Amino acid sequence: MPESALPSRPLAALLFDMDGTIISSIASAERIWSRWAEAHGLDAASFLPTIHGVQSVETIRRLNLPGVDPVAEAAAITEAEMADVDDIVAIPGARAFLEALPRHRWAIVTSAPRRLAERRLAAAGMPVPDLLVAAEDVARGKPAPDCFLLAAGRLGVAAADCLVFEDAPAGIRAAEAADAAVVVVTATHHEPVRTNHPTIADYTGLRVAAAAEGIRVTQTA
Repeated sequence: MPESALPSRPLAALLFDMDGTIISSIASAERIWSRWAEAHGLDAASFLPTIHGVQSVETIRRLNLPGVDPVAEAAAITEAEMADVDDIVAIPGARAFLEALPRHRWAIVTSAPRRLAERRLAAAGMPVPDLLVAAEDVARGKPAPDCFLLAAGRLGVAAADCLVFEDAPAGIRAAEAADAAVVVVTATHHEPVRTNHPTIADYTGLRVAAAAEGIRVTQTA
């Protein structure tokens, strides 16, 4: 753990990003996006770091490529990702950690479309929560805080009383803007992360205790 530590106070709910946070779909996503980038004359190596944590349509839209329909291209990429799930796996310890949580106290908050999110969770053998906030549920995706505010509201709690598990800069900024506490998951990071938030490599050292006053998350030595 870095200098900052996990919140010691009881938490109203835990909110989890999906890709790179509770499952690893990096290989699948980068295969598909690499082909797309090359087909559009982009340098895949420099382009790939920009795809994580944001909606596909926004990734394409900000490129401002002439003659490219971001909505149509994003839909085609989603279909390709739906078909490429063979090597999607759970982040170590994530399944057991999620299954230990009360179902009404956690949610997945992802930039992926709902169909793709459910497909990837199934491929990784992960539980699907009662609440899953997906790309189509908000007008503004990450780094806007809308998705986390919506998830907290639907759980009947304040975002400031939630702990968000994230891996990507856009998601971290979204959680910060929602005034939530943040834990950064580094399982799929290739470089050391610079952050003032606590970090975890995976969930194997985490323990959870739920009580009437809230959820406490601790890390074993």
